Amino acid sequence: MAQKLKVAVVGYGNTGKEAVIGVLSAPDMELVGVVRRKAAKIDNLDVKVVEDIKDLGKVDVALLCTPTRQMIEAAAAYLAQGICTVDSFDIHTDIAAARKKLDAIAKANGTVSVLSAGWDPGTDSVVRVLMQAMAPKGVTYTNFGVGMSMGHSVAVRSKAGVKDAMSLTIPEGQGIHSRRVYVELEEGADFETVKNSILTDPYFIHDATIVEQVDDVKALFDVGHGVLMERKGVSCSANNQRFSFSMSIDNPALTSQIMVAYARAAMRQQPGCYTTIEIPVIDLLPGDRDSWIKLV
Repeated sequence: MAQKLKVAVVGYGNTGKEAVIGVLSAPDMELVGVVRRKAAKIDNLDVKVVEDIKDLGKVDVALLCTPTRQMIEAAAAYLAQGICTVDSFDIHTDIAAARKKLDAIAKANGTVSVLSAGWDPGTDSVVRVLMQAMAPKGVTYTNFGVGMSMGHSVAVRSKAGVKDAMSLTIPEGQGIHSRRVYVELEEGADFETVKNSILTDPYFIHDATIVEQVDDVKALFDVGHGVLMERKGVSCSANNQRFSFSMSIDNPALTSQIMVAYARAAMRQQPGCYTTIEIPVIDLLPGDRDSWIKLV
């Protein structure tokens, strides 16, 4: 029997909690521990919890379930220690630069980084590329929501004066979105200052955004999300080819499951940094290739 992949989960927020379940459910993985800022025991879970990944012993791959803006720095540090990484970095405009940086570190240390392995960017990116191959000429529209964006919500929670927050993505059609942000303020915080900080943040600056103060964000909390991708294009001589892909999801659960799958795939790649469109989809599945090829 092949030795199980030793996996650590870094961070224990919404995504980290689901990642733990995903690793424990994987037939070819072993959860060696969870890395948190405070090494407090996790209720109802018999797993080692540490503040430093070095205290877990051998780790093949780390699932980075931290806020997006911490992921690249964390990935660089783990790759340099000889640990492969998978993250769900979701700032689309920064992916190319992050890939270049992590690729050099990974190759220098014989490790693998899988960058932006969530559902978008991530598996939606794979679907977009497939649609592009099916109809090389045309336009693809990606419509998100209605649902909570984890990355945007975390970005708002990091603002000074914000006690808690939730950002909803509202699809307007043809790839255009607006955002509605609900903020619960710390005592004494000025709403207009917080609002201006949100509206000028790179996460929000390109979309129409409404910021609203509420007494209790948890009363609104719903991690559901979804996407509808549509492409109208040309295949060979045929016009008006139409493709669509849609899903309604639990955001952190799907993100975590995808990261678990790409942890498996990471161990099947040569050293370097990869985005999801660069990795064969068959590498996401447990077991040998022949058993899956028989189902094609």
